[in-house]
Amino acid sequence: MQALSNALTQNRLHHAYLFTGTRGVGKTTIARIFAKSLNCEAGITATPCGICSACTEIDSGRFIDLIELDAASNTQVDNMRELLESALYAPTSGRFKVYIIDEVHMLSKSAFNAMLKTLEEPPAHVKFILATTDPQKIPVTVLSRCLQFNLKQLPPPLILTHLQYVLEQEKIPFEDGALNLVARAAQGSMRDALSLMDQAIAYSDSRVEEATVRTMLGAIDQSYLFDLLLMLRAQDGAGLLRIADDMAIRSIAFDAALQDFATLLHRIALAQTVPAAIPEDEPERVRLLELAQQLGAEEIQLFYQIAIHGRNEISLAPDEYAGFTMTLLRMLAFMPAASGVLPARAEAPVTAKDAHNKISVEKVARPVAAQSADAKVAPAKPIQTESNVARSAESTATGNAALDWNVLLSQLSVQGMARELAKNCVMESFVDGKMSLSLAPQHKQFLNNKIAHEKLQAALSDYFAQPIRLSLSVGAPVSAATPATVERQEKQVRQQVATDAISEDPFVREAQAQLDAQIIESSIKFIQQ
Repeated sequence: MQALSNALTQNRLHHAYLFTGTRGVGKTTIARIFAKSLNCEAGITATPCGICSACTEIDSGRFIDLIELDAASNTQVDNMRELLESALYAPTSGRFKVYIIDEVHMLSKSAFNAMLKTLEEPPAHVKFILATTDPQKIPVTVLSRCLQFNLKQLPPPLILTHLQYVLEQEKIPFEDGALNLVARAAQGSMRDALSLMDQAIAYSDSRVEEATVRTMLGAIDQSYLFDLLLMLRAQDGAGLLRIADDMAIRSIAFDAALQDFATLLHRIALAQTVPAAIPEDEPERVRLLELAQQLGAEEIQLFYQIAIHGRNEISLAPDEYAGFTMTLLRMLAFMPAASGVLPARAEAPVTAKDAHNKISVEKVARPVAAQSADAKVAPAKPIQTESNVARSAESTATGNAALDWNVLLSQLSVQGMARELAKNCVMESFVDGKMSLSLAPQHKQFLNNKIAHEKLQAALSDYFAQPIRLSLSVGAPVSAATPATVERQEKQVRQQVATDAISEDPFVREAQAQLDAQIIESSIKFIQQ
């Protein structure tokens, strides 16, 4: 509201203002404060005194020159004409006659036309303040004559701070977790937050506790959300159903559960990409950062999309339980396969004859591409046993760098950002339990962080069954290709093999010749069997 403050301070006032925004963000409240600023006995000011007769009468709703109209209840042109006729008369006691019209988009077309004449040539002593939640329904002829201010939704931390202030003034004991639930449930509306808080006070017998507020809101316990992710990570379908059954026993709304689950996935994605976006005082910060390390970015994005679609489709399911569990099983079914695993064997190629001329080019081409890739792509390096790695580690202690970092990484139990850090490093040395890695400078900003470093060091210590001191240098010359580089090169080779397999397939060539078909190379994907 800096623009309004400057206008009042510099006495550069417009005759009509339009406040837009969702419910409960303070449109009418700001309009009343603005009316006090215009009519305060101390003068036109951005900081009304609040104690003069004009300010106190506006606060109590008794100021004769402040006229409020609910357009939702007074939509007809007659109501608007009566209001505009009174605008011709000078104010009785104030400096300006202020008209606040709430939900102005509900006015009829003829009422807007009646208002338009006054907005075009307003009396000097009249100020209009319009408020709406749907500015798209206001005619552009009215919009063009107003200064428009869009009030954004209030962030949960701001709502939480105000709720704390209110309860402290009322001397009502509370738990921070309960206020956090109310602030999130309000969805940016301070009015909704205060209404929910009144309900919580009555529900919990004048003591606002997290458990009672959670029951009142029907909110899902965050621990269930974390457990769901852990079960998905472990690919434990039985565990997912046990959690869903427990939620059904507690009468938790599955639609709200999917919404909260999507919110949690969004916060984990933020923790993976921009860890600083998670506030230091966030109660679940540690768990969010841990999950950001354990889950891959691809998994998080996939789960988020499935949760969003599952919530949209839950009303079409036989019942909410079926829709919720089907969404979880879909996440389990489409979970990305482990990276770096080549197919053990190729399936027999599918021909156009086997498809009886009914199978699409994509279905025919996938096994062909997979078979050709197995024949043309060089096999990955053999996986070393633990004894071999131990012997390699022992040899490095004597100065013989025989340990293959690519092979070692494929056997480490590390996920998330820590794995991305390891994939973009090369091992410079490993001597006497101290490992030195080199990270390319272009990855410094996103991968070089303390949490990923500690996770990788812990994984190395667990693997070698002894404490490993890990040091990381940034910007040092990279002496060999990183695992990420090798992986990209292998994918490029596989993609080229798949593209060649599609181009050389007889069925595809026949389709090109007879139907003048074209191959869209961007749609060709190498499928691991």
